[in-house]
Amino acid sequence: MHISGDINIQKLWETIIIPAFEKEYPNYKVNVTFDRNGLREAQLIARITAAKATRRDPQVDIIEGTGAILTLSAGNLLYRPSPTLIPNLKTVNKLLVKQAAGGIPYRASTVMLAYNSAKVTKVPKTLDELLAWIKANPGKFSYNVPSGGGSGNSFVQTVVDMNLTPDERVRMSLVEDKEIQKKWAKGLETLRDLNKYTYGKNGTYPANNVATLTLLGTGEIDMGTVWSDMFASAKAAGTMPASMKATAIKSPSLTGGPAVLGIPINGKNRAGARLLANFALTPAMQNEIMGNFLKGIPVISGKLLDQTLFENFKDIDVTDMRAPYLAANNNELRSQWSLNVPGK
Repeated sequence: MHISGDINIQKLWETIIIPAFEKEYPNYKVNVTFDRNGLREAQLIARITAAKATRRDPQVDIIEGTGAILTLSAGNLLYRPSPTLIPNLKTVNKLLVKQAAGGIPYRASTVMLAYNSAKVTKVPKTLDELLAWIKANPGKFSYNVPSGGGSGNSFVQTVVDMNLTPDERVRMSLVEDKEIQKKWAKGLETLRDLNKYTYGKNGTYPANNVATLTLLGTGEIDMGTVWSDMFASAKAAGTMPASMKATAIKSPSLTGGPAVLGIPINGKNRAGARLLANFALTPAMQNEIMGNFLKGIPVISGKLLDQTLFENFKDIDVTDMRAPYLAANNNELRSQWSLNVPGK
């Protein structure tokens, strides 16, 4: 199994889902390759593509990582999920299955704006209001390096998307488009102009999602972009002050949606991969995703879940989340940000 998330996703699989799966199915052993924040996604995609062309084993049977999965799906390199062979897929919202674009949704999350309610008197509701707040409160906002985690990456994508049409935003989540990429220039200029207003005031940024949470937790900053599940986990663990809250913004919104599993069409053990994917969609594992340290958003019908745990998620509409970029577009945006924003 190849995991492209952050360390909390690695922990979810290695300490909860996989041990439970191996206990339920003792004939299977799951070996994990961890690629933090998908930094080696391009190599993974190239390996699977080459293996298909040469009719060889890609040496990976199941992938956790939305960016790689969307790219592989577009290239017809994924096994298409079917409720016939993955029965629990029947309990997943049909729109989420469609949004997964050939992947298998097994949890959901979204990037949110975290803020210190003891100090922020007027919470931004739109991206324009957020940008104005950042300039009015120098040094009190930050986002992590886009290559270091999805919460910072989402903020960067959202700023450049201010200058794209709704149709162009959707297209960037589906196909690589170098002409639309040219329209990022104005947004990158906006981000570069924020250097003197963000934490440090010199164009340096937290290394990853956890580093942003640390700045929020210690009171170094009063506002930042965070993953919904990581923020909820920090609150539950007591590492985030009670005054810290999280909200969504609009025009455009920060990105989110289903986190997906993908099964390469040329994998050696597709049957085992389907079994593991189906296991992740059982009510027991969905309850673990909600109630354990991850605090993730479940994707199966709420009627099947522990109602005490589900109470915290019943008002979240997982079908109303803005999709992130396709991996090829996202990698290019990360590169352009690195070249044009920090330290400038």
